[in-house]
Amino acid sequence: MYISSQEEKLRQEMVLVGSRMHDQGYISGYDGNISVRVGQDRLLCTPSGVNKAFLHPTDIVVIDLKGERLRGKSGPSSEVLMHLEVYSRRTDVACVVHAHPPHAVACTLAGISMSVPQVPETAFILGAVPTAPYATPGTAEVPESIRPFVKSCEALLLARHGALTMGRDLREAYDRLEALEHVAKVLFLARNLGEVPPLTPDEVARLKASVTARGIPWRYPESEAMPSNLVDAIVERVVERLGRR
Repeated sequence: MYISSQEEKLRQEMVLVGSRMHDQGYISGYDGNISVRVGQDRLLCTPSGVNKAFLHPTDIVVIDLKGERLRGKSGPSSEVLMHLEVYSRRTDVACVVHAHPPHAVACTLAGISMSVPQVPETAFILGAVPTAPYATPGTAEVPESIRPFVKSCEALLLARHGALTMGRDLREAYDRLEALEHVAKVLFLARNLGEVPPLTPDEVARLKASVTARGIPWRYPESEAMPSNLVDAIVERVVERLGRR
């Protein structure tokens, strides 16, 4: 069976990213899945029931855009429908990564939103990260739950389940996963220390100008900015609480 040098390289990159995801604690056991476009109508996809820490290039499955297996010893991941939903709506996306990063999942359980800019650096790589409503993993409910968000974001949270990141290549999709979990961890730690005041509208405006000046799209809804009087009220409450300690 002939495998092009491009496909072989992509298979090796998928193995590397799967191992890195496991080492970083973003997945465990059989968790997580990766897919990459290879040609206009084919995808490389991690197989079902394989620990990504021990993935081998020959384990990777080739599927079409309907999820049918074209080549490979095993079936594709049971979450492949979620990947296909993204590819069907985003021609600019060439890779999708799904993982269960613990702090990001914890944020969905605690109702902590990542749809507004809170750590400014993430505006350059992530943008708004919506949370899709809970859906039973491995079923058609999952692609349905992410459908309203896929076109307008580069990463999203799956309530009680995990995270999904997209990219023009595998490295970009993985970088977004890493950034997502980092922000979730920061928010988790900050929430344990006290209330977290949002950026003020003026700060958001300056951040937007800095992002767009670099040719990066501003990926936050304009309506998400909080009014100044509400921001001031939150800050006053935080100061008052600190004064009581």
